[in-house]
Amino acid sequence: MEIWKEEVFGPVLCVKTFKTEEEAIELANDTKYGLAAAVMSKDVKRCERFTKAFQSGIIWINCSQPTFNQLPWGGKKRSGFGRDLGECNTSFGETEINTTLFPSLRSVGTDEVAKVNEAFARRFQDILDRSSLKNEVEKAMLEGRQVVFAGHSSGGAIAILAALWCLECCRTRPNGYMLVHPYCMTFGSPLVGNKIWSHALRRENWARYFIHFVMKYDVVPRMMLAPSSIQELLQAISPFFNPKSQYYQHEAVARSSNALNFFMTVMRNASSVASYAACNLKGCTNLLLETVSNIVQLSPYRPFGTYIFFTGNRKLVVIENPDAVLQLLFYSSQLSSEAEAAEVVARSLNDHLLYKNEMQDSLEMQDVVHLNNLTDIPLSSNVDPSDVVASMNSALNDLGLSTRARLCLRAAGEWEKQKKKNEEKIEQNKRSIRDALSKIQEYQTKCDIRKVGYYDAFKIQNIDDDFNANVKRLELAGIWDEIIEMLKRYELPDSFEGRRDWIELGTQFRRQVEPLDIANYYRHLKNEDTGPYLIRARPKRYRFTQRWLEHFDKVQAGARSESCFWAEVEELRNKPFAQVQDRVLSLETAANCWIQSSLLGDDVFFPESTYTKWWRTLPTQHKQASWVSRKITS
Repeated sequence: MEIWKEEVFGPVLCVKTFKTEEEAIELANDTKYGLAAAVMSKDVKRCERFTKAFQSGIIWINCSQPTFNQLPWGGKKRSGFGRDLGECNTSFGETEINTTLFPSLRSVGTDEVAKVNEAFARRFQDILDRSSLKNEVEKAMLEGRQVVFAGHSSGGAIAILAALWCLECCRTRPNGYMLVHPYCMTFGSPLVGNKIWSHALRRENWARYFIHFVMKYDVVPRMMLAPSSIQELLQAISPFFNPKSQYYQHEAVARSSNALNFFMTVMRNASSVASYAACNLKGCTNLLLETVSNIVQLSPYRPFGTYIFFTGNRKLVVIENPDAVLQLLFYSSQLSSEAEAAEVVARSLNDHLLYKNEMQDSLEMQDVVHLNNLTDIPLSSNVDPSDVVASMNSALNDLGLSTRARLCLRAAGEWEKQKKKNEEKIEQNKRSIRDALSKIQEYQTKCDIRKVGYYDAFKIQNIDDDFNANVKRLELAGIWDEIIEMLKRYELPDSFEGRRDWIELGTQFRRQVEPLDIANYYRHLKNEDTGPYLIRARPKRYRFTQRWLEHFDKVQAGARSESCFWAEVEELRNKPFAQVQDRVLSLETAANCWIQSSLLGDDVFFPESTYTKWWRTLPTQHKQASWVSRKITS
């Protein structure tokens, strides 16, 4: 039964509860639930996760979007319904995503926030604020139900954001809280965000929850690769997609000059984006490439999740590599000759409205090719029918992929393999890292025995042990700097920054070694020339590893800054108390927590430590009220 339906000025959201397979099958031909129910009825018997979900009931949220009533680049249609979302500030309508709603959508180490299409983001925000979506989803999650978000056309973009928001809600639940993660299915959805989306979703292991169906020639999944200058052409052809228009599916629109110009403009821009991406995949070092990229503005939008392409011959091609998906979006809709231009342009519009029929046909055949091993893709369209890659080759032929296209897919596969090789290489450094950290731990223990904190001992550099500790510090810095540079260039698997073993090792490294870096910095009085360590000199190897832990622990930025304790002490002790009183109180509060959590040791309070000497100079009134007075005797 329908449990909720509410129309807002964007999509119409319908929530449906399926208790049995029969109920889903019964709705397979319903115009409102057709796409969603078609997938459910054909796929449910061989999809264990959905079958299990029936035990508690599936909540299906259908994002039925009136197609292009609002333009994804900003601006307002000249006719039709919908309201103006305002002009976007860029050529492609992108903006930084709301990190309050989507805190995981960023590169953790570099702290680069993902970009999202501003119009889609605003629509979703309005739906969240002005409908009962939030309450319905939270209720379903508490009841342990499977939530599936589905959307066709630009409704797919809303479904994506809704599913992602739901996943963020799951992430913030207490550990041990049993949750059924949501799924998202889109049909002919435009691209929504930039490359950070794929990176972040793979790191969180969420990419598997997003499934996107794309027809071979459907122009809508490719249109976000073109700039906002295309919106007038889109306005001209949009009646073709609108069931309320007299020109709905009208052949004259599909074969008009506007449709031709729209398709060709999209494909020209798609060609530029795909070519630039392919050059990077192949390791092209031509300076001309960098120069052109600085002059020609390319679309930032990139695919993510699992893509399922319809070949047109009742076959399905499944691919998860986002770099390969980008190449397929371009190469699978190529013209064989100018003579077929009119036919392909018409199909590029018609295909957008044929998902239901194509899906029913394809799922009945169950002829599915998974492009998991991209490096095995045959370069020739002619292979022996008995060859193990024959079925793959047949599907690629149906998609019309040329040798050049296949080379690009191979390059995407090779790049993925290279990332794994890079990861294997740095895995070999783990033993060296642990051995060096063990030596520094020994150094710290020896200093404690002498009642000289290892921070102060390293800063003074009086004995050979101090020199040897510095050698290990530099050795570790070299290893970690190499890792950080790889991360900055995205040369490691996207999952790397989410790996618990590396987060823990990075945290141990930061907590043990950063105090030595700080001691070295202030020993050489670098602060007098460069400025405060935390503002001017803190290495990325510590910034990155701190962000890893903060993201893993789901805490705000700066909450795991215990390794910076000595840097703050060094800055405060050179300033008048009245000027930094609030900072002193904040440091003492934080230090108390760190001491109780064993993140700071008692060496901080040794009689000759930098901290003790400075603290004794503070005003008597402050010292008497401070908890530190119980640790430091006058």
